[in-house]
Amino acid sequence: MPEESPLRVALLAGGKSGEREVSLAGARELERALDPARYRVTRYDPATDIARLASDVEAIDVAFILLHGRFGEDGTVQGFLDLLGVPYQGSGVLGSALAMDKDAAKAVYQSHGLPVSPWQMAKKTDAEDPSPLLSSLTFPVVVKPVRQGSSLGMSVAHTPIELANAIAKAFEYDQEVMVEQYVRGREITVGVIGNQELTALPLVEIIPGEGHNFFDYQAKYQAGASREICPAQVSEAIRCTAQDYAIRAHRALRLRGYSRTDMIVTDDGGLVLLETNTIPGMTPTSLLPQAAAAAGMPFPTLLERLLELALEAKSPGPGTR
Repeated sequence: MPEESPLRVALLAGGKSGEREVSLAGARELERALDPARYRVTRYDPATDIARLASDVEAIDVAFILLHGRFGEDGTVQGFLDLLGVPYQGSGVLGSALAMDKDAAKAVYQSHGLPVSPWQMAKKTDAEDPSPLLSSLTFPVVVKPVRQGSSLGMSVAHTPIELANAIAKAFEYDQEVMVEQYVRGREITVGVIGNQELTALPLVEIIPGEGHNFFDYQAKYQAGASREICPAQVSEAIRCTAQDYAIRAHRALRLRGYSRTDMIVTDDGGLVLLETNTIPGMTPTSLLPQAAAAAGMPFPTLLERLLELALEAKSPGPGTR
C-alpha cells in the first residue's frame, strides 16, 4: 500500500495586532508538536505573506489560524480563507466577529438567558466627564476596548479620575469602549471542543499574582505572574453550570470547532460570563491546552483534533458556523 502523504498545513501566525508575539510563540510550539511524518507545516505571516498564501492555495489542505486579536480573530482572515476555499480550524466569519465584539457578544449572551454584568458604552467625551456613566454603574468598574484581546487597554477604575484616565487609555486601542460593573469573585475559564457535538472541558481557575488586580497582559504572559488550577476546585453544581454556560455561549455566538469562555464565580456562588475567545492561546501551558490535557488529550492530540474538525467542516461559506 502506498504511504499516505502528509497533510499540508498552512500555519497563519504573527499578524498586525498587539498580540503578535503571543501568536508567534504559539506557532513555535505548534510546529514542535505536530508529527512531521503526518503534517507538513508551512508558516505564513499575514502581515507580509498574504499574496504568497493566495498563490500557494493549491498546495494547502487546511489552515491553522494562530492569530489573536484584530485581523485574525475577528473574521477578517476567516473571510479571506473562505474566498480561497481553504478549510480552517475554529469559527467562521460571523461567529468570529460576534465574539470579538464584546458589546455584541454580551447582548447575545443576554438574549440567550446567560448572566452578564451591567455595562454601558462610553463616548470619548466621557474621558473628560465620566459622571453620566455612573447613573447605572457603581465603583469599581472595568473599562475595556471593545475589540481587543489579552486585556490590552483594559483597566479597573475605583474613582472618577481613574475612570476618566481608563476611558482615555482604552480609546487609544479602539474606537469603541465598554464600561462594565466589576464583579467580585474567582475567575474561571471553560473550553469547548466540537462542531455539531460539543464537549466541555474541565474548568481552569485563574489566580493573578501579587500586583495584578485582574488577569491583565502581564499576568497572562509573564512567567510566574499568575497560576492556574486545573481542574478548578469548585462544587459539582458550579462545574456543571459553568460547562453548560460555555456550551450555550458557544452555540449562541454561532461558533465552531472550539472556544474558551471566561467567567466569574461570584462570592455567593453564582456565575457571570465575561467573554468568549475563538482562538485561545495555543502553547502546552495555555489555558485551553491545560484543560484538554486534564481531559486526557495531550497537546499534539488536541492540535490533531482541531485539524480534524476543520476538515469535517470543509468549505464553509462566509458567515456560516
